[in-house]
Amino acid sequence: MDANPVLKPKLATPALVLTSVALSICVAYLLGTMAASWPPTLLRLASALAALLATTIVGAVWWARLRRIRFWTAAANKKWNRFDEAKLAHRTTAEVTVLSVDFLEPTGSWITIRWNRFDHVQRAWIEALPDPIWPGSILLISPDPAQVRPGAPWPSTYYIQASNCLAWAPIQRY
Repeated sequence: MDANPVLKPKLATPALVLTSVALSICVAYLLGTMAASWPPTLLRLASALAALLATTIVGAVWWARLRRIRFWTAAANKKWNRFDEAKLAHRTTAEVTVLSVDFLEPTGSWITIRWNRFDHVQRAWIEALPDPIWPGSILLISPDPAQVRPGAPWPSTYYIQASNCLAWAPIQRY
């Protein structure tokens, strides 16, 4: 299963932070005892090697998470730049947030959207797009004047054609 590209990856989790702190304490203790009683015993040397290995593994986890966040931020910046360019290039646009993807079909999806400008929540049918739609995506659409008119009630279901979907970006900006 694909990971949701809309959600920003986590850098630190409680387990990773606690493991890092515990390893730091162990390494400081081992360095102190090895310096105080040189030459080290075989047990202390084995403990130091185990602590070095564990520190390397935890450091690699931190490094991988930092790279993942850096990559996500760069991709989010690109998406938001394309989103802003599409907004400027088209005359009438509306931003909708995908709150949930209710049902997937080969020709499209039933989704729940919120019109950001009006804070109105409603069900919608969206035609299949080249990119998958994830909850938390902000879609830039060209609204259909036949469905949404000033002064008229909201339709019970809004129909979004693939050609009217101009861009999308993650809900978290950078």
